[in-house]
Amino acid sequence: MLSRLMSGSERSLDREFSCTVRLLDDSEYTCTVQRDAKGQWLFEQVCQHLNLLEKDYFGIRFVDPEKQRHWLEFSKAITKQMRSQPPYTMCLRVKFYPPDPATLKEEITRYLVFLQIKRDLYHGRLLCKSSDAATLAAFILQAEIGDYDPGKHPEGYSSKFQFFPKHSERLERRIAEIHKSELIGQSPETAEMNFLRKAQTLETYGVDPHPSKDVSGNAAFLSFTPFGFVVLQGNRRIHFLKWNEVTKLKFEGKTFHIYATHQEDQKIILTYFATTPEACKHLWKCGVENQAFYQFEKSSQVRTVSSSNLFFKGSRFRYSGKVAKEVMEQSAKIRREPPEIHRSGLVPSRSCPSITHGPRQSSVPRTRRRAVHISIMEGLESLRDSGHSTPVRSGSDGNSFLHSYRNQAEGGNRTRMAEFSEDSYSPSDSVLPTPVSNDPSDQAQVRHTNNPRRNQEEGGTELCTQNQAKPQGKSRPTQHGPEERVNELICSLARLFLVTLALLFALLLLLIVLTESELDLAFLRDIRRTPEFQQFHYEYFCPLRRWLACKLRWIGGHLINK
Repeated sequence: MLSRLMSGSERSLDREFSCTVRLLDDSEYTCTVQRDAKGQWLFEQVCQHLNLLEKDYFGIRFVDPEKQRHWLEFSKAITKQMRSQPPYTMCLRVKFYPPDPATLKEEITRYLVFLQIKRDLYHGRLLCKSSDAATLAAFILQAEIGDYDPGKHPEGYSSKFQFFPKHSERLERRIAEIHKSELIGQSPETAEMNFLRKAQTLETYGVDPHPSKDVSGNAAFLSFTPFGFVVLQGNRRIHFLKWNEVTKLKFEGKTFHIYATHQEDQKIILTYFATTPEACKHLWKCGVENQAFYQFEKSSQVRTVSSSNLFFKGSRFRYSGKVAKEVMEQSAKIRREPPEIHRSGLVPSRSCPSITHGPRQSSVPRTRRRAVHISIMEGLESLRDSGHSTPVRSGSDGNSFLHSYRNQAEGGNRTRMAEFSEDSYSPSDSVLPTPVSNDPSDQAQVRHTNNPRRNQEEGGTELCTQNQAKPQGKSRPTQHGPEERVNELICSLARLFLVTLALLFALLLLLIVLTESELDLAFLRDIRRTPEFQQFHYEYFCPLRRWLACKLRWIGGHLINK
């Protein structure tokens, strides 16, 4: 009896596993999940825990043992999507950024989006010039510590907090000036709303960078925003295509293609190369989902798309959620008392330290910051655990800053290393900087680097602003030449020929089976009476049938004797 009870309890444990979801404030929600539970069930549990109704903007992200990030698909079982053994650790993140955060119905939703964008600012995904950076940081100060109080906030209080991967003392003073003089009286809700309105105006709002290379081998970051497809190089946006201009997204192996119709019906094709085939497929799926969410009027208009226009080749995928317009219409129908928001007592962040969590740690003494550049290693340490960007694969990509960072850390005095962990959510390898110095007098405090090759060798990133960047000619979209178009056409025709041949062969086999069967149909009787069929039946089909029967008898007898 005892053994039966123990075996029953073991079977029940096998049917369940533990799952931890790290939330946007870095607190954690842990629950027990049934073995056959789908992603939708886990997402609903997290939203219920947060008391969140406008949930369609959010998603759950996880990383596989190969360090590739994925969005959890709600229609599939969780265990079928994971490539490791439980317990699992995932992250709740904003998957679709609202085009206008002010239109969000509930304050709890705006607060979660605020936390995501604050995280983007800290990890270098939200690029901005120093004036905008100071305003955004001041709004964060106002939202988290309230009005300036001389008794609580001594001189230099803003220097204790880090809002960006790298910044200077001059910017810290500007942040404090704005906080002291321009934001007095703003409640946390108002400061957060103003922060969102300001962030929405930036070119890199909603950017989730995917590292890649262009056809010339230059590093680039591809991203999908509420307004269209974006390509970044260094800290500049070099391409922007609105969603209504994008006609097709496809990938083949590591190669990602964007087909678009630009100004004056000019058809262009952008080609980029991801670090791995898995990263390229993830990039393609993100693009398909974002285009469906922002471009279509109704979810019923969304169709299944293929990764290639060749016959029976590539992946097929269909976005199955609501689209942006439907989400807004559903939000307008919400009628309830606003849920309570707990902004204080947050769990200390492992990736984006909250203003209330104490001073930032710097590897460069404060007295020396005017004389030397901010440590590149500190900048890389600040990119830990963003939970949002697709990582750079150190084993396969020559632009991997993580690999260079580890090599230098072994020979220098570094306090920590950015390490991947299979037990917890993997830290980010985002290499996009947050440029925050556009004053020439500030160049003595922060080094201005313009040599990408040298940056890669040092393991750092560019530290210049969009205004400082030297004018460079925009790289032209990769347009396929006549020879490549001819090759694609020949390949498509060859595939069409093979498919047609296979279908004809299948139809022929089906016709033979029908005519040799005992079905008594008029058109089959007519075929059986023809001389050609009689000849085929006696000269080919009957000998083949006897040969097959003989072989089957021999195989059966051989198996019985064994």
